[in-house]
Amino acid sequence: MQTDIVVLSAAAPATYQQVVMVARGARLELSDALWERIGNARLIVERIVADGVKAYGINTGLGALSEVVLSGAQLGELSRRTLKSHACGLGAPLGVVETRAIMCAQIVNYSRGHSGVSAPVVRQLLDFLNEGLTPVVPAQGSVGYLTHMAHIGLALIGLGEVRFRGQLMPAGAALAMLGMQPVALGAKDGLSLVNGLPCMTGLLCLALDHAKRLACWADMIGAMSFEALRGQLSAFDAEAMAQKPYPGQLRVAANLRALLADSAVLQSGEGIRTQDALSLRSMPQIHGAAREQLAHAERLIGIELQSANDNPLVFGDIHSYRVISQANPHGEAMAMAATSLSVAVAELGGVAERRIDRLVNPYVSGLPPFLIAESGVNSGLMIVQYAAASLVAENKMLAQPMVLDNYITSALQEDHLSLGTPATLNLLRILGNVQKVLAIEYITAGQGLHFHPGMRLGKGTALGLAYLRTKVDPLLEDRIVSHDIMRADYLLDDREQLRLFEAALGREL
Repeated sequence: MQTDIVVLSAAAPATYQQVVMVARGARLELSDALWERIGNARLIVERIVADGVKAYGINTGLGALSEVVLSGAQLGELSRRTLKSHACGLGAPLGVVETRAIMCAQIVNYSRGHSGVSAPVVRQLLDFLNEGLTPVVPAQGSVGYLTHMAHIGLALIGLGEVRFRGQLMPAGAALAMLGMQPVALGAKDGLSLVNGLPCMTGLLCLALDHAKRLACWADMIGAMSFEALRGQLSAFDAEAMAQKPYPGQLRVAANLRALLADSAVLQSGEGIRTQDALSLRSMPQIHGAAREQLAHAERLIGIELQSANDNPLVFGDIHSYRVISQANPHGEAMAMAATSLSVAVAELGGVAERRIDRLVNPYVSGLPPFLIAESGVNSGLMIVQYAAASLVAENKMLAQPMVLDNYITSALQEDHLSLGTPATLNLLRILGNVQKVLAIEYITAGQGLHFHPGMRLGKGTALGLAYLRTKVDPLLEDRIVSHDIMRADYLLDDREQLRLFEAALGREL
């Protein structure tokens, strides 16, 4: 099987899509120009050491120990000990995809050519990605940076554990199996390994990709719910939508019109009510607002992938250089992006739960109670709405803005923290919850459409229902519904299916 290859070059900035590709298994390569950048920055670090210029983290201690001057063999030893002391991760490990995303984002950071990390360290990190060596990285314990990359760095020098060929093993043993040696660390290598924003940036690339997929599914599934409840299509009128010209709103409204085109079900319900509940008629406004936040986050992530996130940074060449201490490793922008995405995605789940409630509620649906023909002896889809409400409530807690929590670390030296990494980990949990809520709505909307037999469905909703029926049959009597939810959740993982829908509709969702 041919493996995709992502090549980073100086000619174009890295993209979140490239990070996602590498995270999912693509090989990563750097152009010669990027290796030259990395090499030039390393020469500057070596010149700083030779000149005896006092520079934070190059020949001094770290954090509150920045005034302690080191020299000689202490510099490489500082790098090794930095990895050991900073490897304070706790809890269950990150998945392989998440860890690879972090590793890729760190290589992107190094490729800017201002870190000063040694080329063998970058090469070792690259070889880990391309050979399928994935360090075991505990998920908890980071205020934004340091901890996760410390565990990754340990594996590069043969310490800690890795996943390799489906097995968990000591990093040193995996290196030996491949004929590789632990990398030797020099001045600043340890600091450069733990520094920067690869944790939140890499994870946010994955989160953005997931969120964009769910935004498309939310339109498809929301359209199915709208059709099952015989909504009033005039709410998505193009002329009316143009009076509130948010790009996200206009796109969602156009999606809904395309998905619901030619629906005999909607035609049969035209005029049965003056207007629908907000969870139905305001899909362009709600889903569209979420898409605006996705676009904003994509812009910020794009900037971050063009950034040099290390402290200190080096500039110039060995003949004329500058070493500058600053705060580029502070992840405020990424933390805020994680927060805005968390709220946006949680809202997609929140409004989906409201549509689920309307579908199962016979007082407003016009459909059999809880979408089962023989209610009473059957409870039908009564309890799936409970499950959706539970997930939405959990998301409300997870979406709280961690960026507003500030703590003091390193003896007052680091007295403002972004907490972007735990915020992004919460975002990933929210995304998983929202996908399950949408899976529940998918089942519920499909069951609602079951009660419009023989009637022509919309151009897109018919495709959505047909896809659901490949894994989930109509509910004719009570069965273990969690199995259906898991099957629908699995269907929503399929990125290629969305492309097929788009091809059939002649538009991007």
